[in-house]
Amino acid sequence: MSKFNVLIKKLYKQKITSKSFILTTLLYLVVLSGFMFWSEIKDLIFSGDADTIAVINETDFDIAQVLQDSDDVEYVYVEAGDVKDKLKDGDYYAAFTLSDADGKLAAKIESFDPLPLNDQQDFQSSLSQAGQLYAMSQMELSPEQQQLLLSSEPVITLNSLNEAADDGKSAEEKMAGVWVSYAIGIIIYVFVASYLSMITTDVASEKGSRALEMLLVSVKPEVHFRSKIVGVFLVALTQFVILFGGLLLLLRFSDGGNKWSIVTDLLDSLSISYFLYIVGFLFLTIFMYLIIGALFGSLVSKVEEAGQVMMPAMMLTLVGFYVMLTGMGNPDTMLIKVFSYIPFTSGMVMPMRLGATDMNAIEPIISFVILVGTVLTLYFLSLSFYKRSVLTYSSGGIIEKMKTVFKVTT
Repeated sequence: MSKFNVLIKKLYKQKITSKSFILTTLLYLVVLSGFMFWSEIKDLIFSGDADTIAVINETDFDIAQVLQDSDDVEYVYVEAGDVKDKLKDGDYYAAFTLSDADGKLAAKIESFDPLPLNDQQDFQSSLSQAGQLYAMSQMELSPEQQQLLLSSEPVITLNSLNEAADDGKSAEEKMAGVWVSYAIGIIIYVFVASYLSMITTDVASEKGSRALEMLLVSVKPEVHFRSKIVGVFLVALTQFVILFGGLLLLLRFSDGGNKWSIVTDLLDSLSISYFLYIVGFLFLTIFMYLIIGALFGSLVSKVEEAGQVMMPAMMLTLVGFYVMLTGMGNPDTMLIKVFSYIPFTSGMVMPMRLGATDMNAIEPIISFVILVGTVLTLYFLSLSFYKRSVLTYSSGGIIEKMKTVFKVTT
């Protein structure tokens, strides 16, 4: 067995059997489980009696057809009187006073304590619907006509006059692309933050303890460099497979399979080429940052300095993540377009454009080629620099360390 394979096997076995890897993976699975079963957990923890809402209806409109009881809210219809006292005593959670204002429904919401934002939005939504029905009732429309007006939606078709352009994506396809790219952005950010730190501190620890000097007596620096990158990448891939497999099981068996059907419907609206692109961008981006992490680890003289040299790379991932978040509202901005070609952020931003915009087919290819070229360039430059820096000890910032390496080795 070659020295390269021996080093990879040793590193891989050490990392996947470590307590930090096991606990982190279990924590991620717990978070995913909590997300999948949040409705059940919420009912278990926050279950209780429904909030009582007093309704004072001063109109002739049958408001009960809109304000219907649920697990969280129970409506009681009362006359104006001691409502304020019961609000103060806690008998009523809130009170609605409905009246006519020049043919429109006027609603006053009262509560003893300020209402939470979610309750405010829910109450206003219900009363807004009631206001629409009230206005229709003033026009003496039948219940069937009212329902027709409320449920009627225009039939919309999209047509591009540019015959050279591909058919545009539907709104559903674009929203599916937005949510999938959002998930990919989170995965890249979490994995880069975790494994960039792992490889940087691992190399820095070996260098700081002088163990690397003894190891490099029998192993070439380039072999050590490659083994660190490939070994940590395999660890990241293992954790990804475990988490992805756990997520699929949770989706399949939670909520009677309803979540699984929602996800499959979402994925059916996306093309196979889109999935190939996001897998390529995902793993190439992680691999690129591992190369950077191994180089940064060789620059420091002790593990305590690892956080300092990692900061620029972490800032790049933060920039890419926040740019991606801005794209969820409008993925067609110039900011998104520019950052989708920058290799350090394209892994997060280009999947957003690819799934949520009607872009030319050549644009993701250009971005992917730039990313591949950057990874290869960084690999060979980092390998050349790693040979010089891995046994060079210096102090100061990154620039000072690089100057010291060039000064000592040239």
